[in-house]
Amino acid sequence: MTEVWVTLTTAQPKPSGWVVLLSALAALAVVGWSTSWQISRGLVTIAHEGGHALMALLTRRKLQGIRLHSDTSGVTLTRGRPTGPGMILTAAAGYVAPSLLGLGGAWLTSAGYVAVLIAVVIVLLICMLLLIRNLFGVVSLLATGGAITALTWYAPPDVDAIIAYLAVWFLLFGGIRPILELRRKRRYGGVPDSDADQLARLTFLPAGIWVVLFLLVALASLAGGAYLLVPLPRGLF
Repeated sequence: MTEVWVTLTTAQPKPSGWVVLLSALAALAVVGWSTSWQISRGLVTIAHEGGHALMALLTRRKLQGIRLHSDTSGVTLTRGRPTGPGMILTAAAGYVAPSLLGLGGAWLTSAGYVAVLIAVVIVLLICMLLLIRNLFGVVSLLATGGAITALTWYAPPDVDAIIAYLAVWFLLFGGIRPILELRRKRRYGGVPDSDADQLARLTFLPAGIWVVLFLLVALASLAGGAYLLVPLPRGLF
């Protein structure tokens, strides 16, 4: 336990500035290229549904379960008052969760606490696994958690840091694309039961305004994460 505590509380040195920037470009390429995005988008869905679930617990709604589907969609089932602050916050948490998780990860990573970030992610995945109600969701979380555990267990600390930077950048960029996709689908009359449309029925704000609010949070998180992660010019070399 002492060794684990020392590992968690010991800050790792930051990688060079070029490594940080290359990890950002790699994550942007994964999010921007349609093929790689379809493969990796399920990770953003996990964060999205996890955001719904966490907010449901925080607002004391009864969480019935989470389902993750092979088409990278998901659903979080809760029970409680169909209106009110708890329902509104739960519905609003999904699209902003990946970006906010990325911002929190950027703070830990920039401070050198990569081991803490990895531990937090694994704990969250375990907690979410207990709430999964379909086989594909179980397999997805086990595969994600297993990959993270294997990479961090066998890889040296320098590689752990690179993986952490890549994952954080992926969340920061990946949190934006689903919002843009939602905006495009709504423009053509799709997804009538999206989070934004549910929020429109729960509040006085139209769905389009909620989409804009989601996007503003995601962009602000990206800006904040970039500020934390990208070194000053003199530290680039």
